Amino acid sequence: MSIRLVLSTCPDDATAQRLARTLVEERLAACVSALPGVVSTYRWQGRVEQAGEVQLLIKTTADRLDALTARLGELHPYELPEILAVEADGLPAYLGWVAEQTHEEP
Repeated sequence: MSIRLVLSTCPDDATAQRLARTLVEERLAACVSALPGVVSTYRWQGRVEQAGEVQLLIKTTADRLDALTARLGELHPYELPEILAVEADGLPAYLGWVAEQTHEEP
């Protein structure tokens, strides 16, 4: 089984919680951890910006990644949301749980 850790930032706690709940309810993610207090520095439209954000750590499978990416793009308030996926390895039982929780229901 191939697991992915998806990173995405949100502008505030309310948005982070709404996105997290939706992704888990729709079985696109097994778990979403929200890390508050992130300060992002980035260049946007020719200017260097800084903003307080909430970092989401989204656990899913490679099979569900496209659907998760599409849904997150629909729901996200940013014009260009951060959606980065990295391959994850770990405790086999946990990886199995992620796969179980993201399995599409018939």
